[in-house]
Amino acid sequence: MSVVLAVAQRGEDILTLKAATVGDGEFNSEWLMQLASAMHATMLERNGVGIAAPQVYISKRIIIVASRPNIRYPDAPEMDAVVMVNPEILAFSQATCLGEEGCLSVPDQRGVVERAQAIKVRYYTLQGEVVETTYEGFPARIVQHEVDHLDGVLFVERMSA
Repeated sequence: MSVVLAVAQRGEDILTLKAATVGDGEFNSEWLMQLASAMHATMLERNGVGIAAPQVYISKRIIIVASRPNIRYPDAPEMDAVVMVNPEILAFSQATCLGEEGCLSVPDQRGVVERAQAIKVRYYTLQGEVVETTYEGFPARIVQHEVDHLDGVLFVERMSA
């Protein structure tokens, strides 16, 4: 059984920092595997569809994207959880879409945010393999939201007035 971690809340400094890159020597390490497992358990416990390491007080560039229908996002498409280490969005579509977002670190608020409809992203697996892929729609929104966390940005800072 994986550990469920505490989630940093809006106003805490960890959420405003630019997270550190995961170094070459950290791939495939026991601590990285345990962190990913604990992040995943924490996200599931709280009905999240994504989570970033800074949200569990680890300032490292690691996110999990795991769209699935749940009580917070009943219309979310189903996808397998993807752990992304050092993710980088390489391209944003010109087409954008509005969508409601929430955040485990801002539990009392939801809001509409404009995001790119599709993105191209490059990331590393926990083993250090490079993956380049594209996401559209809701999964693309999750990736953009979680990458924002790695740069110290909360969705409420992107909400339309």
